Amino acid sequence: MGLCKCPKRIVTNLFCYEHRVNVCEHCMVSNHAKCIVQSYLNWLHDSDYNPICELCSKDLASDDCLRLTCYHVFHWACLDHYARQLPPTTAPAGYTCPTCKAMLFPPPNLVSPVADVLRQVLAGVNWARTGLGLPLLSEDREQKPSAEIREATEGDANVNNQILTNSSPMLHQSSPSRKISGVNSAFNSVNSDSSPASSVINVDDNIGDYLESDSFPVSEPPQKRVFEALDVSKGEQIDHDENKYKRRSAFEWFSRWWKNISRQPSRSHRGGGHLYRRYWMAALLVAIGLLTLVVIFSKLGRMATANDPNLDPLQNPNIRIENN
Repeated sequence: MGLCKCPKRIVTNLFCYEHRVNVCEHCMVSNHAKCIVQSYLNWLHDSDYNPICELCSKDLASDDCLRLTCYHVFHWACLDHYARQLPPTTAPAGYTCPTCKAMLFPPPNLVSPVADVLRQVLAGVNWARTGLGLPLLSEDREQKPSAEIREATEGDANVNNQILTNSSPMLHQSSPSRKISGVNSAFNSVNSDSSPASSVINVDDNIGDYLESDSFPVSEPPQKRVFEALDVSKGEQIDHDENKYKRRSAFEWFSRWWKNISRQPSRSHRGGGHLYRRYWMAALLVAIGLLTLVVIFSKLGRMATANDPNLDPLQNPNIRIENN
């Protein structure tokens, strides 16, 4: 559990992997729409992440994204293409998250900013309106993703299927086990920059030219995020993570308490009581200050007259002390 740094100060267990801060659902929708967000316990278990869409293996920042209620985020065009590949007779329970297989449609009684944005986007396409219990739209009113993005997504999927079907009969190996290892080595040589595979396969020239081209979607390794240095020269108060559990000084506590007392109330709670409370607090502070000054000066006066011989009764000639 943690505290979100937004003005709402909501206690949340969600954690942004990219910015390494606790976030609530309001900040997730407004400021972290394309970030990888999961629970804080999952981040403690494994903090590695890859900011790509799992449907097209491209960077999430390259296109508009949509977050599901399970907090997994995908490109909206890729998710729309993924859902349109399902049969038209698919029940609403059959539309699931491609990653965790959770329900894609939010429950009707779920109230959250993520669910509201998800319902708003899904209400623009007919395949989702059925699962949301809404009437279908006409073709001209349906809000589909842009045609260029959809064609690129469909083209990548078709090319991947074509390579899988065309490359299988071209493997010349002596046994089935060696054929399987040859297919794995072919795709490992494309998707990574590791050492060459031990098995050798014969690939057609057309497929080889295509593999060398830039149109093949290659999943890049996770990029290390570099955080920019914060400018602390400004007068703004920045809540650093390393000072989260630092002991606050008495001055900081008093300044925060005074801000809570002296701030303007909201319109619904505005009245004369707040003004009188400010006056009472000011009078109390003045009285405490005067009492502190009296105590300090009395201490100083006693220290000044502690060794004064004129105030010593044994050295006064008018006082006689007889020994019994």
